[in-house]
Amino acid sequence: MSKDERWREIWMDPFLRHLTGERRLSAYTARNYQTALEAFFHYLDAETTWEGSLKNVNLRDARDFVIEQQRRVSRRTIHNYISGLRTFFKYWIRLGKIEANPLVGIVLPKLPKKLPAFMTQKQVKLLIDGPIRLLENEAITPFQAWRDRLVLELLYGAGFRVSELCDLTYGQVSFDEGVARIVGKGGKSRICPLGRVAMAVLDKWRREFAVGTAFSDPVVLSNRRKKWAPRGIQLLLKKYLALADLPMDLTPHKIRHSYATHLLDNGADLRLVQELLGHAKLSTTQIYTHVNIGRLKEAFDQAHPRA
Repeated sequence: MSKDERWREIWMDPFLRHLTGERRLSAYTARNYQTALEAFFHYLDAETTWEGSLKNVNLRDARDFVIEQQRRVSRRTIHNYISGLRTFFKYWIRLGKIEANPLVGIVLPKLPKKLPAFMTQKQVKLLIDGPIRLLENEAITPFQAWRDRLVLELLYGAGFRVSELCDLTYGQVSFDEGVARIVGKGGKSRICPLGRVAMAVLDKWRREFAVGTAFSDPVVLSNRRKKWAPRGIQLLLKKYLALADLPMDLTPHKIRHSYATHLLDNGADLRLVQELLGHAKLSTTQIYTHVNIGRLKEAFDQAHPRA
């Protein structure tokens, strides 16, 4: 067994199984942890004498890793890497395999204060109208048009994460109540109202295009009539952004930002939005209030004679 195979089998694989099994994190999130671990372990192999044992990793190794990564990835990615590595070392400390976490006390580069990007309500309408426009021009099939319309309606109308949408089954949807019961990050459950328009599209999709509607059948299907992966939805969004002449850096998660911002714009309570988004901490949701404050100040500056 090679050194690379050994550390994967001994250290990384059990941790990843813990994430998806015990903590019930999505495969997408587990891949992010895996990326962080692989970057760190490859650095250790190339630049240190750790010899495959976590007991030999120290704060200096971690600090040098952060310095080296600043030439390769963004500051946000570095923060994500270190967050994942801290969780990794805590796991092995809890199991008694190591005694200290080398990430404790590490100083990270400061993140720029950046408000979440979002679309206007007019832009959202342009985006969501795209599939039917293509259908009317016979550029896509009815199956694709209503599938794509459903994806966009649920991303915006329910504030789903893209992984939650891919995992959505008919058993999670109450057609009588117009809600979906979602299990999000960390196994946290929440109820998502789907909205009148999204429910109408979902009902049409179920009646006319669904392959199966049993409890465990996926709602969103690929062109091959199989459960769709997040990458497929990301590529779908790019197509409709181009069609609507919208910024190509908008992502499914930024549609979620738009969902939250528009709720608050129209008077929704902050704690209600926290529940709808499935945020564990109110502080995570409060960033959207900064968006609103920024828009208020912009309107004031433009309209008030003494601004």
